[in-house]
Amino acid sequence: MIFQAGTVYYQQLNDSIRDCTDSEITVENLLGQRYLGCGSSGKTFKLYGTPGNGLGQYLNGSSIEVFGNAQDATGDTMNEGEIIIHGSCGDAAGYGMRGGRILIEGDCGYRGGIHMKSYLDKYPVIVIGGQAGSFLGEYQAGGLIVVLGKGAGGKVPVSYFCGTGMHGGKIVLRTEEAPAGLPPQVLVRQAEPEDLAEIRPHVAAYCGAFGGDAEQLLAQRFCVLTPNPEAGYRQLYTYE
Repeated sequence: MIFQAGTVYYQQLNDSIRDCTDSEITVENLLGQRYLGCGSSGKTFKLYGTPGNGLGQYLNGSSIEVFGNAQDATGDTMNEGEIIIHGSCGDAAGYGMRGGRILIEGDCGYRGGIHMKSYLDKYPVIVIGGQAGSFLGEYQAGGLIVVLGKGAGGKVPVSYFCGTGMHGGKIVLRTEEAPAGLPPQVLVRQAEPEDLAEIRPHVAAYCGAFGGDAEQLLAQRFCVLTPNPEAGYRQLYTYE
């Protein structure tokens, strides 16, 4: 089924999509309509234009591919499935994300991966191809964030306050420089073979979606950020 968004009000568009029984849905000419694909499962969405805030909130197994940029709160609290963005993404991508994967071809705004968490077989993953804004992985409790740093020229591909309040999970950065000024809750080290093995399938998926040579990327220098068990939130949280 193909829907034309244009100036259709977001609630009307979402009602039409939810009423559609097709498993493959295309929406063209998006002009900021919000909450597309929220809570859905078993659907494949192809979105053309610019979807609005809350794309794929509470996603529960569907696949969403955006041919354009996405706005704020993409994948908010998503549980399962995949979001692929052929462009850049606004703030708070993967807010409270519990599972599934988000692939962002370009850059990500502030607070990407804030409050990400993992439990049992649920392990959320965000791959950012370019650079990320401040507060990446803020209060991260689980899961994996990979920043490939395209366009950063080998410099640290994240802005200020990376990992503030981090108490679980892992952030992996492709960079020739070790990040400076990290909060005391965060440890940094050079990636080891097991770290590269962990990110390999996700980097391969990124290259499969957007192009590039995964092995060439993985042959370069990566830094790994993990929680510092000697600082922060031991009284409140359980470490992985």
